[in-house]
Amino acid sequence: MFIHKLRSAAIAVAMVGVSYASQAQGVEVKHLQPNPKAAIASGVWAGDTLYLSGQLADPVTPADAAKGTPAVYGDTEQQAMSELMKIQALLKEQGLDMKDVVKMTVFMAGDPAKGNKLDFAGMMASYTKFFGTKEQPNKPARSAMQVAALAAPWALLEIEVIAVRSK
Repeated sequence: MFIHKLRSAAIAVAMVGVSYASQAQGVEVKHLQPNPKAAIASGVWAGDTLYLSGQLADPVTPADAAKGTPAVYGDTEQQAMSELMKIQALLKEQGLDMKDVVKMTVFMAGDPAKGNKLDFAGMMASYTKFFGTKEQPNKPARSAMQVAALAAPWALLEIEVIAVRSK
């Protein structure tokens, strides 16, 4: 037990050392915080690498307080399309495009309409409109996994990306 704790502490110290070494070598870090009240940055630049926070879908149909109806966010394909469009817009604001995405992580919750199974085909239907196309043939390294739940109870997926500015 003591050896395990000692090893964990050594790893933590080494990681902090790497972080300080990166800063000492002149890596500029810039936090994108358009909403100062938000709990997280929308993204963080570290040198030429942009780390975008996970994106959730916008509603397909907004809530209507007068009618008492909740927002509707759509199925996995619709949510993926919304999130990928948001990612594309955030990249564009930073002078990047989908071709610059080098890594994508997709967290997927089970779809109640599909027996709580993830709808990988629905996600791929939107994904293939942005990556591996004739106009944009680049494909990022990608991980996709089912999680027990996402922070928003209506969310079927959350997508985060890492993009690199080419020199």
